[in-house]
Amino acid sequence: MAAIHAEGLRVEFPLYHHSARSLKKSLVARSQGRVMVQALRGLGFEIGGGERVALVGPNGSGKSTLLRTLAGIYQPCAGRLRVEGGIGSMIDPMAGMDQFLTGRENIMLRGLYKGLSDRESRAVVDRVVAFSGLGEAIDLPVRGYSAGMNIRLAFAMATEMAPDILLMDEWFLAGDEDFMRRAETRLAELVRGAEIMVLATHDMAVVRQWCNRVIRLEQGVITADTRMPLLVAAE
Repeated sequence: MAAIHAEGLRVEFPLYHHSARSLKKSLVARSQGRVMVQALRGLGFEIGGGERVALVGPNGSGKSTLLRTLAGIYQPCAGRLRVEGGIGSMIDPMAGMDQFLTGRENIMLRGLYKGLSDRESRAVVDRVVAFSGLGEAIDLPVRGYSAGMNIRLAFAMATEMAPDILLMDEWFLAGDEDFMRRAETRLAELVRGAEIMVLATHDMAVVRQWCNRVIRLEQGVITADTRMPLLVAAE
């Protein structure tokens, strides 16, 4: 069964322009002569199967940093993190994309990276192209895509294979109205299929609809951890 265990989790980043007055003194430390920003400070929590967790809090509170740490993009500098189960991340629309390759080539590479055969990867390409609605643009380099086209391609790729643990940032809410209608249905299926979902968002309507637990972050620490009824059944 999928599970996430964190104990004393800490993530720091070096700060190269440390004269900014807006930084809180409590968020800054020194390591080997470098000024460090403490993005996450001693987090401890457990997330088990069936939980749909919303990460909420003001900008800069650590929501996206925590998502990226769970996804393995950032490595904690202290504490322990154990993630059990396959991860699917919808964090950065351009993560893993080669800007000089076409949309089709990027899809093929993603399929092969996931261990699919060449034939299976080509089938994935057909499904992603159909869902994204990119048409002939799928054979153009990704670096020429608009922001909306990037989101459509990234969403279609990320939701093609259901993971055990689904990590999402709120970029998936962007897009044109027609695409988002189709995306909402597909996302609902993906959420129901995942054992665990962790979502970073400011939208409390989304929290009430999709989540049964809310973790509030402020300045890199957990200030509240609340469980609540799930309005959308995870069938």
